Amino acid sequence: MKEIDMTECEHLKSSILLMAVHLEKLAGEIDNDSIKEMLTEVLEARRIFVLGAGRSGLVGRAFAMRLMHLGLSSHVVGETTTPAVSNEDVIIAISGSGQTRSVADLGKVAKDIGAKVVAITSNKESKLGDLADVVVELPGRAKEDIGGYLERHMRGEYTYLTPLGTSFETSASVFLDAVIAELIYITGASEADLKSRHTNIE
Repeated sequence: MKEIDMTECEHLKSSILLMAVHLEKLAGEIDNDSIKEMLTEVLEARRIFVLGAGRSGLVGRAFAMRLMHLGLSSHVVGETTTPAVSNEDVIIAISGSGQTRSVADLGKVAKDIGAKVVAITSNKESKLGDLADVVVELPGRAKEDIGGYLERHMRGEYTYLTPLGTSFETSASVFLDAVIAELIYITGASEADLKSRHTNIE
């Protein structure tokens, strides 16, 4: 077992800086038209359903909570209290690879019902990307990119600083928080409005 140097934490700091650089690049490269389309779908939908697996699912749950704080009708797919989807609703499906079977399959079910599907993914050319009405592409290494990861690691590029799907999940979390900020601006909501809807029984 390696001796742990508790004074420098170089890899921790390098990882933070690497994610910060990635997010700055994302802000400069993300497609404005796809964001506008997503915002339109969210604001015009009767209800918003958020769908994701694993850590992407956790990012989705946080987004659904903030949508609720905004006064929008939002639900997390898979919860016991989640109602049936209709053709007046929108599904926000989050998957770095766009190939996560449960997410893509449920996205297809939503499409068959007539709901709109917005994909948040790093892979526009994927099963999820192909079926979505709107695709917001967030650059990032999906956890399935093992071969490329090992090759880059051997070359000394140290992508282990953001293991598995970390870069996508971090990007998705920050992007969706930024979507909330944009929705607050569009709707004219105040922090007091959001606070009034925050749970008071925790």
